[in-house]
Amino acid sequence: MNIIQYVIIGVVLLIISLVIVKLNKRNFNVEANKLITYLGGKDNIINTEYNMSRFKVILKDVSLANKEAIQRLGAKGIVEIDNQLKIIFGKNARQLKKYIEDIK
Repeated sequence: MNIIQYVIIGVVLLIISLVIVKLNKRNFNVEANKLITYLGGKDNIINTEYNMSRFKVILKDVSLANKEAIQRLGAKGIVEIDNQLKIIFGKNARQLKKYIEDIK
């Protein structure tokens, strides 16, 4: 094989990789809006905090939260304590807090 064939193969592999990454990238705003809905709406959210991968939200009425739907969004785990949920979201926890605070 000559150098041109290697370049063509490299370009094709790069294009395929970019398409796969684009297809796997989730629209963050859509996901955050779904999370707000699953938490009972923005009026149900009193306060939000984040600590590394954990997203903590204090709710007016925790019974309005749809924990199963939150897990389908990608939560690794949810802990309920009184009127708060601690949700393990990984690297998106900080972005979620900022997005929800901007909406409120």
